[in-house]
Amino acid sequence: MPKPTIANGDPCWIDLMTSDPERSREFYTRLFGWTYEEGDQEKYGGYITAFANGSMVAGMMKNDPDFGYPDVWTTYLRVEDIQKTADAAVAAGGQVFMPPMEVPEQGHMAMLGDAGGAAIGAWQFGGHTGFQSTGEPGTPYWHELHTRDYPASVKFYQDVFGWDTDVMSDTEDFRYTTLGSGRDSRAGIMDASNFLPEGVPANWQTYFAIENTDAGVDIATSLGGKVVHPAEDTPFGRIAALTDPTGALFRIAQR
Repeated sequence: MPKPTIANGDPCWIDLMTSDPERSREFYTRLFGWTYEEGDQEKYGGYITAFANGSMVAGMMKNDPDFGYPDVWTTYLRVEDIQKTADAAVAAGGQVFMPPMEVPEQGHMAMLGDAGGAAIGAWQFGGHTGFQSTGEPGTPYWHELHTRDYPASVKFYQDVFGWDTDVMSDTEDFRYTTLGSGRDSRAGIMDASNFLPEGVPANWQTYFAIENTDAGVDIATSLGGKVVHPAEDTPFGRIAALTDPTGALFRIAQR
């Protein structure tokens, strides 16, 4: 598959903050067939890059328990100017969790909070230009924000990341806006105010393509993962929501 085209504002990368990198590596290897390369400890803190069929698709890093954060997958959006993006996020009602910083020879990153409280990464390309493959088994193919403050969240991504949005649904039961439209959509924002559990903040979720969702659920649970939402058929494929052995949430879909 050719490398995906990633425009400014598009999801461009994901990485996993994990309390047990070795266990996480084994889990995703068994589930998706991933292989790994570990970066220089001094320069990159031992950052792990995951590959699916030889293509770079995700990263992993050690979750320092002193930080008090749960293990989590993070989505990054591509930006042209990391500092302008951070400033725009604050002006639009968000916040800066981690200010812009340079990753030597790779690019610049920041961690932001959107207007609904969800964490979102921003990445300014350098040597690292994002996913090398998407949509194939073992690779990410969809990125979705679940938010309690739907109107403010949609406006935030329009204002800060320049999203050209399309309203896919606007009913009491299902409000959903996409980045782009139809087959050209690249991410979604869901009004989750009626179903996000109390105490669970707004959050971004990553969908991975898989050859067989039910088999994937069996593999995940045999390795210590848990089912959050059982596999079900949808217009977008057979989808299940899982947590990995250290509690990070993700979704798999047989398309």
